[in-house]
Amino acid sequence: MQNYAARTRVAKGNKPVTYERAMNPHHIGHRKGWLSQHPCNLKGEEGAADRAMEDTFIRRFIFGTFHGCLANEVVIKRRGNMVTVCAMMLQKLPPQKFYFLTGYTESLLSHFYKCPFKLEIQTLPEKTVYKYV
Repeated sequence: MQNYAARTRVAKGNKPVTYERAMNPHHIGHRKGWLSQHPCNLKGEEGAADRAMEDTFIRRFIFGTFHGCLANEVVIKRRGNMVTVCAMMLQKLPPQKFYFLTGYTESLLSHFYKCPFKLEIQTLPEKTVYKYV
């Protein structure tokens, strides 16, 4: 019996799929990297559940702040005490609003988690299509 969870359903070739959705879950770590990079999943390290909850909150916060502008999944990298959040956004807002929301997100998340946050944003005119399924 095969597991079909989290796989993209094959259609007639007219369904656009991004790179993140095109890869099956068992290809994570081989063809595709993890969306959250931190050392808590190593043997003997504690706090993996806390990091997973923090990552979920960060993703939901960014999704709500930049509503309708996310082009792809958010990547969260933890290096020492610093948290870097990388995201691709659609150009739906004027640049001034992007700058304001970036500063707002960095300052609020830094205040919540008591560590420096850096938001790396790349803007795209439209969603990039990896392939059609």
